[in-house]
Amino acid sequence: MPSAEFAKTLVGLTVNLLVRDIDSSLPFFTDVLGLRALYSDPDFAALEGPGGWHMMVHADHTLDHSPAEWSRLAETERRGTGAEIRILGLDPDLVESRARALGYTVNASVKTYPHGWRECRLEDRNGYQFAVGVLAT
Repeated sequence: MPSAEFAKTLVGLTVNLLVRDIDSSLPFFTDVLGLRALYSDPDFAALEGPGGWHMMVHADHTLDHSPAEWSRLAETERRGTGAEIRILGLDPDLVESRARALGYTVNASVKTYPHGWRECRLEDRNGYQFAVGVLAT
């Protein structure tokens, strides 16, 4: 489903991350987080999480028509500084294990926090930070 078609299916809040390369970014989302890739091409990928929520990734070059945004992408190696993408409903023990096995950075190992989540925090190769977990029982 190309981006123009996928956009018609979205409602409410959606996450769209800009990445250097779609093909090298997808394994984090599919193999570590366990999301389902609905579609991907060199410009765009559509992903689905448990319960049917969606997110997207777009390649940097899709913003080459926008000089202000394009120049910001070149300013830093690590994306998303100051933002943390939180995903409830992913098994943090399994995610952390897969992340370590595949060489991704785990910033905080699985732990139950006072806010009520059992979670781990990790980052993809673009530097986006994710907290994934479940409600503590």
